[in-house]
Amino acid sequence: MASEPESPFRTRLVEMLGEGISSPIPNSTPRRVHGRLALPGKATAVIGMRRAGKTTLLHQIRRERLQAGIPRERLVFVSLEDEQLAGMTADQLRLLPEEYYRRFPALRQHEVVTWCLDEIQTVTGWERFVRRLLDSDKVEVFLSGSSAALLSREVATAMRGRGWEVVLHPFSFEEVLRHLGLAVPEPSGLISAAERSALEGAFVEYLGNGGFPEAQDLDDATRRQLLRDYVDVAMLRDVMERHGVANLAALRWLVRHLLGNAAAPFSAERFYRDLKSQGLKVGKDTVHDLIAHLADSFLIRVVWMEAASERQRMVNPRKVYPVDPGLIPVFDRTGRSSLGHALETAVFVELERRRCEVTWVKTPEGNEVDFLARTPGGALELIQVCADASDTATATRELRALEEAATVFPRAKRRLLTLTADALPREIPKGVTAQPAWEWMLG
Repeated sequence: MASEPESPFRTRLVEMLGEGISSPIPNSTPRRVHGRLALPGKATAVIGMRRAGKTTLLHQIRRERLQAGIPRERLVFVSLEDEQLAGMTADQLRLLPEEYYRRFPALRQHEVVTWCLDEIQTVTGWERFVRRLLDSDKVEVFLSGSSAALLSREVATAMRGRGWEVVLHPFSFEEVLRHLGLAVPEPSGLISAAERSALEGAFVEYLGNGGFPEAQDLDDATRRQLLRDYVDVAMLRDVMERHGVANLAALRWLVRHLLGNAAAPFSAERFYRDLKSQGLKVGKDTVHDLIAHLADSFLIRVVWMEAASERQRMVNPRKVYPVDPGLIPVFDRTGRSSLGHALETAVFVELERRRCEVTWVKTPEGNEVDFLARTPGGALELIQVCADASDTATATRELRALEEAATVFPRAKRRLLTLTADALPREIPKGVTAQPAWEWMLG
């Protein structure tokens, strides 16, 4: 009987397996993930915007296990984005565990092996391989890949209940401080006036520069070009290639509008009319589709208005935020200061980082509260963001909206976040917590 032909990918897979076990684990700024990173019997899929640090998180997981005493040979890392593996399927990927346990037969079914598989989406049928790996051996599995290929709904469907989703955003303010080697104060600790000034200065820089790891420590021109490149790749690969979008002009116009007008109410109908007036042909349904595709790529985040029914929610305007405040000055063509929009964006992304469900509120009197946040534990919080509330008229307006919203959501805590301590209102009503946003973020 003829033997089964040798897989054309075996040699490269064996090389990558050896490299993934023996090569030094890269050092990086530790990432903080809220909630559980893994669950028994499930594969963790790390999803998020391109260049947010998903691969780095896989290396961090291995490094932490190595520090906890797990031997290197039980910490496997393989990146499947390799031109020599083009066209590989899940059936051929099974060569990896076969070769691994041929080298370490004593580990099979006796010791837990950690598999970190980067860019898993390049392998056709990857979900079948991962389910088989979970069922056949003592393993924990961590996956990462393109944000457009590892959508949360597709992870759930493809893995048939065996997937656990972890969303990774660009650096938080705390992570930026650690990355730059700056001191992070304890949540309940006292700080000096000089330390407070330094933190406020670093926070303003964070709002302008953003949190993408590669964008730190760059000059303005280089950073802006880098961020433009990120956006272009997300548009071309995660939207156009993935979804077969042909109208690049409309897509570019939409992206520039959304990223340059962060936190503003967005009407797809109005945008459709604006495009039409510019001579750009695009259907109304196409605009809605493009918004959904951009959200799937994590380039933008969409916040719906709080409503009693799904129908009401759909007809009300949405607010759209970039996934990182550093994208705003790159696309804001007005020339005006975007610090307030950047602050609101940073607060929203922090809420999402903390796994809150977020909507915005329009009070019965017609005023707005920026966020109604539902924590994973079910608590409600009304959050108003104002860069400078030191002016009496401004403070009165912002606090009035909070009070009006509290009549509709009486169980919700009320919070006002400003840019600095000097920007807080002179008088704060009972029941309202007012503090600088950076202090809230570090807490």
